[in-house]
Amino acid sequence: MRSDLAKWLEGAKGVAILGIGNPIRRDDAIGVEVAKALEGKVPGRVLVLNCETIPESFAWKVAEFRPTHILLVDAADFQGDPGEARLFGAGETVGTPISTHSLPLKVLSKYLEMETGAKVAVLAVQPKDLGLGEGLSDELRASLWRLVEILRDALSRFGMM
Repeated sequence: MRSDLAKWLEGAKGVAILGIGNPIRRDDAIGVEVAKALEGKVPGRVLVLNCETIPESFAWKVAEFRPTHILLVDAADFQGDPGEARLFGAGETVGTPISTHSLPLKVLSKYLEMETGAKVAVLAVQPKDLGLGEGLSDELRASLWRLVEILRDALSRFGMM
């Protein structure tokens, strides 16, 4: 994950990170939790948005920011181990859609790519529990802090931190 993210960030001059998910569907909230953990801890050339279940409503903010790279963070069932994270390109199918947002990530990422000219990727995290309730499973809670560390490290390598 670390090397994939570093390679994807090559040439980054501005990065938008969109945390996506439903905070009352347990592990579906991983994107939201990543955004919360990064808010206020990134420099001005990194925009962090907590989009919850309506990421398409934030497209104008992303376009206004003019990033060179856009990262969508969300739970997705790609048949991995709970808490496992993978980076997918804008046109790739990310696995079985599980989030409660209305626009599929593939469609949203292609739209953002066309609208902004930015390089778009999806950071998908394999959920364990999508039942109603708040709080991540133990596996995703551990993954959350690893992902935040990896993101901060990758951004700092490109002079973003």
